[in-house]
This record gives sequence, C-alpha cells and structure tokens, in this order.
Amino acid sequence: MPITANHIRTTLAAYLDQHPEDKRELDVVRGLLDDGDDLTHRATLPVHATAGAILVDAAHRVLHIHHLATGKWLLPGGHLEPADNTLLQAAGRELAEETGIPPHLVTPRSEAPLHIDIHPIDANPAKNEPAHQHFDFRFLFRTTADVGHLQTEEVSAADWRDISEISDPRLRERVANALR
Repeated sequence: MPITANHIRTTLAAYLDQHPEDKRELDVVRGLLDDGDDLTHRATLPVHATAGAILVDAAHRVLHIHHLATGKWLLPGGHLEPADNTLLQAAGRELAEETGIPPHLVTPRSEAPLHIDIHPIDANPAKNEPAHQHFDFRFLFRTTADVGHLQTEEVSAADWRDISEISDPRLRERVANALR
C-alpha cells in the first residue's frame, strides 16, 4: 500500500514527540496535510515529502554522495515511489539504489525520523520542474558494509565523512547524540 497522508501525519507526530522544539517549523506540514494536499507525489508543488538516509559506519562516519543534478555532497535520499509502504522503507530504498548497499546490510535505528528538514530545491528545466521545497524525512541507519555500485544516473561519488562535516548543526548534534 502506498504511503498515505495518515502515515505522514503519524510519522510527523512520532517525530514531534521526540523533538517538540521543531513543532513550530513543522506546523506547515501538518497544515498542508489538514488542507488535503497530497505530499506523497513529486508533482505536488510547491512542496512535497521526500525520504533520506543518514548512514553511519562502525567508525561513526556518515556517508555522503555527490549528487549530479545539484553538484553538491548530500545525504542519500529522494522522492517517494508508489511501491513504498512507509517513509522508512522509502529512505532504505533510496539508500540502496544510490549507494549499492543491499538493504539486509543496513539497520535502521528507529521507525521515527531522526530529523525532518525543509529545504528549497532549485528549478530543474531538464525535468520541467519549477523551484519548490522538500519536506525530507531523514532516518538514521547503521552498517558495516562499504559502498557498492553507485547509481551513476544520479550519483557521481560517495565518501565516508566525519560527523563534524554534517553541514546542518541540528542534524550533526542529533547524529552525535544517537551514537553515544
């Protein structure tokens, strides 16, 4: 069964139980859901949900990928697909697709996201997409595996980096705390 607005609402509630300080920033997500917006589809503009993975290895390094469309080093993740049943599953699928690490070699920390990030996305004329925003539900995973075959249509490189290199200070702190 595809991801539903109720699943997003439930996941958001579980996240806010753990991170009530984010409520004000994320009220916009709840408002859009209450208005009936379908945040599960990439075509929903000016904003839609995405799922991301924070993959940590045994040395507590975080995997970053070099994303071709943006030219930036990012965490693995992407758009929801109709076959995804949960946001956690979507994050795991994106992680496997982009990095080649099989799902059975990663373990999620929790069914609740560690972080929800709202960030702008530049217009992409090649995909006929205007500028918009992503509500990125980010889940923490652990692995002892190394990167496999990269999804070269979207990813040009992968690199394990120290937690201190996570650009978002809130996310950096949460990852560090989760690994203690």
